[in-house]
Amino acid sequence: MTAATIVIACLIFVVMVLVGAGTYFYQVGIKRSRKDFLEVDPSLVKVDNPWEHEEEWLNSQPLETIHIQAEDDLSLTGYYIPAALPSERTVIVVHGYNSQGKEMGAFAKFYHEMGFHVLMPDNRGHGQSGGSYIGFGWPDRRDIMQWIRYILQQSGPEMTITLHGVSMGGGTVLMTSGEDLPEQVKCIVSDCAYTSVKDILTYQMKQMYKLPPFPLLPVTSLICKLRAGYFFGEGSALKQVAKTRLPILFIHGDQDTFVPFAMVHRLLAAAGGEKELYVVPGAVHANALFADKKEYVNRIRSFIEHHLSPLPEKTASRSVKARSKK
Repeated sequence: MTAATIVIACLIFVVMVLVGAGTYFYQVGIKRSRKDFLEVDPSLVKVDNPWEHEEEWLNSQPLETIHIQAEDDLSLTGYYIPAALPSERTVIVVHGYNSQGKEMGAFAKFYHEMGFHVLMPDNRGHGQSGGSYIGFGWPDRRDIMQWIRYILQQSGPEMTITLHGVSMGGGTVLMTSGEDLPEQVKCIVSDCAYTSVKDILTYQMKQMYKLPPFPLLPVTSLICKLRAGYFFGEGSALKQVAKTRLPILFIHGDQDTFVPFAMVHRLLAAAGGEKELYVVPGAVHANALFADKKEYVNRIRSFIEHHLSPLPEKTASRSVKARSKK
């Protein structure tokens, strides 16, 4: 066997190992599947899950199940709660990684109490929506735009829209912010979002596997492009917020080690519009609301009232009509 043959054989072996490893990481992190690794992550809350606290309230609401098509014809499902009184305000509440719309009941409840219609979509690859992969906010931003169009088509041009996302949902609404949004989208609330898909996966690869990002992350990114249609480097919340002039309220717990606290300062610095930062002392990842619910809601109420016109006392009701009900 010649030296050249040995070198070629070694290169083929290395490529096969990298492709195998990249495929494994794609299946663990990107492919739609059970994410058992989240159950053993010490940086996530495990005891007395606060996300379930408003399940009874949610079940008592006239919840409408809505189905629309994404731009790539994927089936998307969302859950809509009409405001108790006539209102020209709708909030789209976007869930995080490995979650679903109906798990956002605690957020839906306080917005509903503020007079909002509430839409809680299932992101692609989650809940009842279609999709074989998780988009980490990048393809999802186009889905949120489809939901915005749907709301305006059903409710009319007087409707104002607020976007609120938590964790991956926070990344999703920030990535949406850089798109060509209609004037009815007035403001954004981003809770514990990451700076980019590449940044958060680099961080998690080091945290969970003690591995450097190169060469595994670029290989996994290529596999993601081939199977899911996007490179990790494309999904940048930093670049998107730099393009927007929408006001953004950034929220982050100072004890967040799942999406590192430092990321919120980079996002705040990059944002091109009016911006506020609310740091929640002692809050771990995606737990800011439950760490100090009163202050959390007050901060959002103040932010909303500053950027939206006051609710009219009497106006014609324009609630979204669901295409189907569950």
